[in-house]
Amino acid sequence: MSTNQNDELAQERLIDLAVEFYDQFAEGDIPHMDIPTRTKSNIVFDEDSNVWVYGDRKSTRSANSVRGARKLLKATYAIEFLVNQLEEGRSSTLRELYYLSESWDTEEAQFNDQDESNQLIEDLEIVSNVTREDFHMRPEESGATLMGPLELREQTRRGEREIHCQEDVGEGGYQIPNNPDTIEFLDHDIDFVLCVETGGMRDRLIENGFDEEYGCLVVHLKGQPARATRRITKRLHDELDLPVVVFTDGDPWSYRIYGSVAYGSIKSAHLSEYLATPEARFVGIQPQDIVDYDLPTDPLSDSDINALESELEDPRFMTDYWEEQIELQLDIEKKAEQQALASRGLDFVTDTYLPERLDTMGVI
Repeated sequence: MSTNQNDELAQERLIDLAVEFYDQFAEGDIPHMDIPTRTKSNIVFDEDSNVWVYGDRKSTRSANSVRGARKLLKATYAIEFLVNQLEEGRSSTLRELYYLSESWDTEEAQFNDQDESNQLIEDLEIVSNVTREDFHMRPEESGATLMGPLELREQTRRGEREIHCQEDVGEGGYQIPNNPDTIEFLDHDIDFVLCVETGGMRDRLIENGFDEEYGCLVVHLKGQPARATRRITKRLHDELDLPVVVFTDGDPWSYRIYGSVAYGSIKSAHLSEYLATPEARFVGIQPQDIVDYDLPTDPLSDSDINALESELEDPRFMTDYWEEQIELQLDIEKKAEQQALASRGLDFVTDTYLPERLDTMGVI
């Protein structure tokens, strides 16, 4: 679907929501909006698609109370703002929306804090089945980048331009746009996609020429990956039929970074099939690596231990592999960063560690 078609669909869906409120008024009904209950208890792991999705429980935003009426009032003001924004071909950030509400002519429609405005945008995504990117809403810049043998076409203010993500970019790589669906993949020599948690490791791989030697597209996750990063990763897998591997630190929080790439996150369960790549595989620092390579480590904190024990009950990690690795980590009571591999030399990660792991996995 073209950008213009996406804009038109987003406008149509938003206007439909406003018309629904109007019709409820006209028919003498109390205006309301039904959305899935967004609590952890209503998030289920869909074993068929291997992603987090919302369950069957619903919540109603209804004008039958003052609090509910205020929520619907804020929704209608936000809908009007978003429709006008789309008509004008403009965009704004989630932070700007919060401040923009200060200028709305009805004080009751103004947001109390940014969490409230963020949640409303997510509500509108769910009920309209349109993403916030198609509303032209942006988060603050994530700064995530990619580097590798990929040629693409992107939309800019001056029209379309074609970019090779090795030859036409600096050492920082190609910055992933807020809405990766505006990118068209033209050509590539990629053998696999490597998603990397930290900037330091991303720089080491590029400096050592790992992307060139192994036909690898390096995607910098920049910690917990933004939606745009997860979306472009899924597109690379689905549309170009590329294996995806995720390279993180060896701690429970990094395992969850892998989990969000592969299976989705609880917060964005309504978009799991749009963002998650269940076929993604883990190539990060394993507890077994800590033992085998005698890596420099830090002790597990109480919160680390609690997180690991929680992951043993998490459907995303209920496999023989993860149970074995997590139990080992709880036993040795240690964690390690990606950069700990430098204790064996700056080239160890690109000359030995990753090639051996990826070969064992059948990726290279």
